[in-house]
Amino acid sequence: MVPDILMRPQPHGAWIIELNSETLPRVLVNHRYYATVSRSTGSKVDKEYLAERLQSANWLVKSLHQRAVTILRVATEIVHQQSAFFQHGVQFLRPLILRDIAAAINMHESTVSRVTTNKFMMTPRGVYELKYFFSSSIQASSGGDAHSAEAVRFRIKALIDAEPKNEVLSDERIVEVLQKDGVEIARRTVAKYRESLRIPSSVQRRREKSTEP
Repeated sequence: MVPDILMRPQPHGAWIIELNSETLPRVLVNHRYYATVSRSTGSKVDKEYLAERLQSANWLVKSLHQRAVTILRVATEIVHQQSAFFQHGVQFLRPLILRDIAAAINMHESTVSRVTTNKFMMTPRGVYELKYFFSSSIQASSGGDAHSAEAVRFRIKALIDAEPKNEVLSDERIVEVLQKDGVEIARRTVAKYRESLRIPSSVQRRREKSTEP
C-alpha cells in the first residue's frame, strides 16, 4: 500500500505532515507549445478552440492543486485531533466524526468524507486509512470524557488476549471490567465488538482452551 500522506515526528511532540509526491498526478501545461500553435493558426474558430483547451487544462491543474491542499489540511487536522493516539497508542484514540474536522477547518462535511476515502497515511505507528481515525463515541460511566469505539474494541481484545486459561471472561464480566474503568457499555455492544474482532464466545473459547495441551 503506497501512502498518500507522510507523517514524521519532530522535536517537542510536533509532526511534519506532507503529501507523498509519488502519488500526486503530474499535469503540466506547455504554454510555449500553445503559443507556437496559436501563432501558426489563422482561423478564428481554431484560435477559439485552442483557447478553450488551454482554459480547460489550466482549470484541471488548479483543481488538482486545490485537491492536494484539501487533503493536506484534512490530514493535518486529523493528526491534531488524534495526537494522543500517535503518542500513546490506540487506547487513546478519541471519538471523532467528519463534522468535527469539517468545522475545525471550515469545510463542508461531504468534502471531508470524499478526501478521506481510500486515502492512506504513513505514520510512526504504521499505515492507516484516514477513515480509521473516525470513531463513534461511547459514554463514560463517571461523567468524564467519552471513549472512542475503536479504543474500546482494542480494550476488549486486550482483556481477552490476557485472560487466564482457567478464567475465560464472559461478555458480562467484560462489561463489569470496562465499567470499573469508566466505560458505560452494554453486554450486547461488547458482544458486537467481540464478533467484529472475530473472537469466539466465552463458551467456545473455554472449549478450545480445555483441549489445549
